[in-house]
Amino acid sequence: MTQILPIAALLVGSALLLIGGGLHGLLLPLRGSFEGFSDTSLGLLGTGWAIGYVAGCLLTPVIVKRVGHIRCFGVFCSLASIVVLLNLVFMTPAAWIPLRALSGFCFAGAAMVVESWLSERASPSTRGRIFGIYTMINLGATMLGQMLLTLGDTTGFLFFVFGAMIYSMALLPTALSTAAAPQPLSQARLDLRALWRNSPVAVIGVFLIGISNSAFGTLGAVYGRQVGLSVSSIATMMSVALLAGALIQVPIGMLSDRVDRRLVLVGIAGAGCLLGAALSLGGALSPVVIIALVAAFGGMIYSMYPVIVAHANDHTPPGEFLKTSGGLLLLFGAGSVVGPLLAAVMMTLTTPQGLFAVTSAAHACLIAFALWRMTQRSALPSEDKDDFVAMASGVRFSTPETLAMDPRAEEDEAELPRDAA
Repeated sequence: MTQILPIAALLVGSALLLIGGGLHGLLLPLRGSFEGFSDTSLGLLGTGWAIGYVAGCLLTPVIVKRVGHIRCFGVFCSLASIVVLLNLVFMTPAAWIPLRALSGFCFAGAAMVVESWLSERASPSTRGRIFGIYTMINLGATMLGQMLLTLGDTTGFLFFVFGAMIYSMALLPTALSTAAAPQPLSQARLDLRALWRNSPVAVIGVFLIGISNSAFGTLGAVYGRQVGLSVSSIATMMSVALLAGALIQVPIGMLSDRVDRRLVLVGIAGAGCLLGAALSLGGALSPVVIIALVAAFGGMIYSMYPVIVAHANDHTPPGEFLKTSGGLLLLFGAGSVVGPLLAAVMMTLTTPQGLFAVTSAAHACLIAFALWRMTQRSALPSEDKDDFVAMASGVRFSTPETLAMDPRAEEDEAELPRDAA
């Protein structure tokens, strides 16, 4: 508690940010579907979010260096609040898609400010525990934001106003905090060619995981609405997928520390592929069956990213951890730009179950590539592997500062100056 109390304001600000993000992210596809937006338009909301989020990760360090952390955080939260209200005023896809990109940009920037603050406040001995607490808070806050939609009617204006209020509230803890502002944000040089040389499976795999996870995260609610689920069932479905993904990471991580991580990845992807096929070919399923299948599906897809990161770090030279993680983040973002659009087109051309046809295809490609790579390079001995660290990859994208909070980054930060560009 002596370590948590000094950063309590930052954790509360992050929790409020994620509550607003969970509510906003699920509200838009539900309301857009009710308003008659096409599947393609709804998919482009996810594409816009991904573009804005990656842009925010790249540009926020420059903005922070100009005006400082506290001002930046206030601006990002205020803009995010305005975006929610503009979604209510201009209820058309032409307005919502660029607004969603702006929301992603603001969300990335606000998250990076909080995370850089936490990263600097954490000591080497407490960094791992703070990272774990931060991850749990973010997951719980996102689920709470989604479940708030069960308390009222999503066809009115209430939740748009409520979301704007939560985003505005998120800036209060950091604005009132007496904690000293951290040093300027760090930027690691990215080298995708070196990342490919170190781990081709990580490069291809993280891109395909980005396609799958973003497609489900963006259009899962649309699928639920089109197959006749109630709003409360949809919120439950999306929340249990996140929860299952968090709970299964520990046993998955323990297993991947003992055997070839690529084999573990193939097993997870195979299960995700089969579950996706069951959801895409199952026809008329009861709400209970759909929620159960999606929970198992979420457990698989949301546990893949940490395994990929751990595998890539197994083959990363000392001092290159942040570069590797930053490259994986960029590739995951690229897949997240493509995934919602592909799934939306498939759902338009076929049925709502076309969403899971896209995720199954991505997992099948991952399985094939990983199996081929296993014939080209032998597995590392267990004693040479890096430690597996659980990540809340289902909540949102990581940011470079989240990666800096990883306990494994301590050694790298000694070799990578804070002002690296």
